[in-house]
Amino acid sequence: MLNRIYQIDKDLSSSVFLFGARQTGKSTILRQQFPEALFFDLLDSNLRKRLQRSTSLLYDTLKDHTADKLVIIDEIPEVPELLTEVHRLISEKGLRFVLCGSSARKLKRKGHDTLGGRAYPIYLYPLVSAEIPDFDIDRAVTYGTLPSHYLSKAPDRMLAAYVDVYLKEEIKQEALVRKMDTFQRFLEAAALTDSEIVNNQNIAQDCGVSATTVNAYFDILEDTLVGYRIPAFAKVMKRRLIHAPKFYFFDVGVANHLLHRKELVRGTAEYGHAFEHYVVQELVAWQHYTHCEERLSYWRTYTGVEVDIVLGDARVAIEIKATEEVQPRHLKGLKAFEDEYPNSRRIVVSLDRFSRKIGDVECLYVMDFFNMLWTKGL
Repeated sequence: MLNRIYQIDKDLSSSVFLFGARQTGKSTILRQQFPEALFFDLLDSNLRKRLQRSTSLLYDTLKDHTADKLVIIDEIPEVPELLTEVHRLISEKGLRFVLCGSSARKLKRKGHDTLGGRAYPIYLYPLVSAEIPDFDIDRAVTYGTLPSHYLSKAPDRMLAAYVDVYLKEEIKQEALVRKMDTFQRFLEAAALTDSEIVNNQNIAQDCGVSATTVNAYFDILEDTLVGYRIPAFAKVMKRRLIHAPKFYFFDVGVANHLLHRKELVRGTAEYGHAFEHYVVQELVAWQHYTHCEERLSYWRTYTGVEVDIVLGDARVAIEIKATEEVQPRHLKGLKAFEDEYPNSRRIVVSLDRFSRKIGDVECLYVMDFFNMLWTKGL
């Protein structure tokens, strides 16, 4: 049994929405961490149908419980009408809820509010390195870290099923687009954009739609937690900067499958892209699990000089290189960043096992970086 780092009970001073892409382990972590809670699983078709017929049944079942009783409703977007009863139980009885789902889009789409601010969102991500015994960076870079995929003896088949059933069906259903073939082309274009700067106009031309539609499609992927955009660092000093965001699928294994990247080999461009994606994936999880209020962004000048991740107001700059031997030429982006932000902490994360300093730049082996991330932070 895997022990997850995120302890949800630390966020339970009030009710919460627990969101996460499918198969990140939401139901498992809730059952592990709250064995005494009242659990309503709306994937149970009989239970779902009864509550759909009479939402007040939830209120009648829970109204006599004391305020210290925790109630978990798994897959709340399946019966969003229940939020009215949840709202009433919170207001009148002081009950606390964990409302779980893989997308807030269904709630928004059907006009249901998020309980008037009486519950706030938290997120569960794929496994991180610190949660996996004998963590294998190459396996994570190739297959991602959704629990069922990383631990599977046949991860390729698991990924294929996940993408075909979830991305190509459920996401398209939620998209509410008239031309499914267009959305399918967009998914393929989004895969090509993974970990790259987003150009809505170019993608629009490839898909035969407007740039506004492309932006709306990216919103769909974010609302359904299938991907996220990393903004550009906006503080302008000497150099002109790129302002468009970068896009990442929530799990590098999903991106690899969409891009037909298999059997990734160190030293190739494909491995380098996937390695960068995985390190960013781990940083995104760390940022949310530790409630880090400093945002993640990237820095790139119009001349192409780039730093992969900037934390906060230039406090930390991180360059990600899938090289097994860091050399001074790999520090070009960080040196340019130092010229404008000399007080920043600068880090190269790589496959070079010899962690050391080159000048003021910390060169950290990826496993040393992950260990530092989860024990000390940045």
